[in-house]
Amino acid sequence: MYQLTFFEEEKKLINLREAADWASQHLNRKVTISNISYLLQYGRIRRYGSNGNRLINIEELKEYYDSYDKEKQWKKKLGKDLNWHLSFVEYKESERTKHVHRLHPYKGKFIPQLVEYFLDSHTDEFKQQTYFHKGDIVLDPFCGSGTALVQANELGMHAIGIDISAFNAMISNAKLEKHNIPEMEEAIHKITLSLKNFQKTKNNIAFEEHLLSELAKFNYKYFPSPEYKRKVMKGEINEQEYTKDKEQEFLSIYYDLVEKYKIKIKQDKNNSFLDKWFLFPVREEIDFVFKELEKVDNKDIKKILAIIFSRTVRSCRATTHADLATLKEPVTATYYCKKHGKVCKPIFSIKGWWQRYTTDTLNRLKEFDRLRTETFQTCLTGDSRTIDIYEEIKKRNSEFAELLLKQRIKGIFSSPPYVGLIDYHEQHAYAYDIFGFDRKDEIEIGPLSKGQGKEARDAYVKGIAESLRNCKKYLQKDYDIFLVANDKFNLYPDIAQLAEMKIVNRFKRPVLNRVEKDRSNAYAEIIFHLKEI
Repeated sequence: MYQLTFFEEEKKLINLREAADWASQHLNRKVTISNISYLLQYGRIRRYGSNGNRLINIEELKEYYDSYDKEKQWKKKLGKDLNWHLSFVEYKESERTKHVHRLHPYKGKFIPQLVEYFLDSHTDEFKQQTYFHKGDIVLDPFCGSGTALVQANELGMHAIGIDISAFNAMISNAKLEKHNIPEMEEAIHKITLSLKNFQKTKNNIAFEEHLLSELAKFNYKYFPSPEYKRKVMKGEINEQEYTKDKEQEFLSIYYDLVEKYKIKIKQDKNNSFLDKWFLFPVREEIDFVFKELEKVDNKDIKKILAIIFSRTVRSCRATTHADLATLKEPVTATYYCKKHGKVCKPIFSIKGWWQRYTTDTLNRLKEFDRLRTETFQTCLTGDSRTIDIYEEIKKRNSEFAELLLKQRIKGIFSSPPYVGLIDYHEQHAYAYDIFGFDRKDEIEIGPLSKGQGKEARDAYVKGIAESLRNCKKYLQKDYDIFLVANDKFNLYPDIAQLAEMKIVNRFKRPVLNRVEKDRSNAYAEIIFHLKEI
C-alpha cells in the first residue's frame, strides 16, 4: 500500500476516490472520479504523488470549488428568481444524453430531464402540480430530434411530433421504432468489412498512422499535459506567440508526410457541402459506404445505418475541434487546437468514427428497448402551422387515430426555434446532400438567415402563434402548454395574445451545458406555461 510522506500528509493529500466522495458531500451532488480526473487533466488543480499514484490536495480542491460556486454567481447575474433545481446539475453527462438521445447530434435540443420534470406524474418538493399522466397524448409541434417523444414513451405516454425537416423526422422515428438488432449487427459487420477491404487499396491509413506517431512525439515534447496548460494559465507561456511558432514548425513535418505517401488533400470541385467540407480521402470513403448502404434491402435497417453514417460524416468534416457545431473555414492541414492544448489534425478516414458509432448506436438501442413502454409515438413531416394532425396520423395508424379523436391531446411540451439563432436545415447540410431530402428552408420559423431585426421578430411571433392556433384544434379543453425559450426580445406575451392564450407561469432555469458556447457566461431560458384565456 502506498504510504504518504510527511510532506504529503502536511498538504492533506487524498486519492481520486476520496476526492470524489469529499466533493460530492461538499457540493451536495454526485461528483465522479472522472470529474476529478478532468480537473487534473486540464490543469485546474495540481497533481501530487509518484509511481502512478494520483493524489490531490484537498485544500486546493476546496478552494477551486468554492471559487466556482455557480449557483451564487449565476443568481447574482440573472436574478434570484432563477430556479436552480431546473439546472439538473446533479446529472452526469452520460445521464443527460442517455440511451437513444445521443443517436445523432442536434443543435438546440433540451435535455431529457427537463421533459421528465414537466411530464412525469410523480411530484417532489420542488414541483407544485402534476400536468400529465400515463396514457395521455403529448404533442411537440417543433419536434427536432425527438427528445420529448422519447421521454413520453419512457413515461408511458403517447406522443405526436411535427417537424418541417424530413431528416429530423427520420432521426426521431428511428429512435422510437423497434429494430431487429441481430440483423442490424450483421449488416454493420458486412459494410465495415467492405470498407476495410476498400482501404487496402489506398495509402491514407498508413499516412494517418505515421502522422499520429509524429504528432504524439511533438506534442509530448512541446505541449505536455497538464503542465503546458498550467503554464498558460499562470502566464508563464504566451499562448499566441508560442503556438504560432510550434504550429509552423510541425507543418513542415506534415507536408513531408503528405509528399511521402502521395496524399491528395483537396477535392477537385467546390460546388456542394460535400465538396467543400471533406478532404479527398474522406470523400472517397463516404461515396463508397453510401453505395454499400444502397445495397441493404431492409428499409428499417437502412434507416438506422443512414443515421449512423450521417453521424460519422458529421464528425469527419474538415474543421477544427472547436468549430464542429459552427463551421468557419475548411481545415486541410495540422493546426494548434486551443480546445485540446496541442497540435491536432483534420480527419483522413471515416473508419474509426464509423466503428465507434455503430457500437454506440447498437448499445443505445438495446438500452432503450429495456425501458420502452407499449405506447405510440411518431414524428410527422410537415408545417405545424397548417398540418392536419388527425388525417396524417390516420395514414400511419388508424387505431391510434381513433384514440386521438376520442381522447384528444392533453397538452404540448416543445422548444420552438429561437429567432435568428439557427438555420435548422443547414446544420445537417451534409445529410441533405447525401440522402437527397427536400429542403424546406423557406418555411423555417425564425431562421438565422433572416436575422433578429423587427421584421424577423414580427414574422417569428406570427409563425409561432399560427402553430399554436392550429395545434389547439386537437387539444383537450383544459390543456397545458409548456414552451422552452430564451425570450430576450420579450416576444412570448405577444405570441400568447395572438394565439388567444394566457401565460400562467414562467420557470426560469439556468442552462449549464451548452455546446459550442462560452460556458463561463451565465445563461438562462424560460419555460412558459400557457393555457386557454
